[in-house]
Amino acid sequence: MNIIGRLTRDAEVRTLSNKKQVVNFSIATNDNYRNKQGERIEQTTFFDCSYWISSKVAELLTKGTLVELIGRVYTRAWIGKDGEANAGLNFHTSQIKLHSSHKRTEGKSTSVNKKNDKEIGQPKSNESDKDDDLPF
Repeated sequence: MNIIGRLTRDAEVRTLSNKKQVVNFSIATNDNYRNKQGERIEQTTFFDCSYWISSKVAELLTKGTLVELIGRVYTRAWIGKDGEANAGLNFHTSQIKLHSSHKRTEGKSTSVNKKNDKEIGQPKSNESDKDDDLPF
């Protein structure tokens, strides 16, 4: 199955007693349709997802990121501490494709670029721009 949605919270890495690591995250998918009366209905479905292949992907899975997941969906039911019956949709993820990131990295990339400029030997002053005869 293939689903596309946005992360509702940052991913968490959990280490189990057998030293295996799992990445847990949650996504929301949106669906729109018109009912018999012609009214537009919006429906949001939440999936609790798990990814067992590599825990390094957790760094990229931040709240608001748009992802496409391939895997299998299954349901779970449980009785809560309050005695109420609960149910949820889980998604056992086998592939993750990032479509966009919601976090801004402008400040981060600026500092990285400055560091890279130093490392590759870019001139520190604007002396090289003095010979430039461009009008802007």
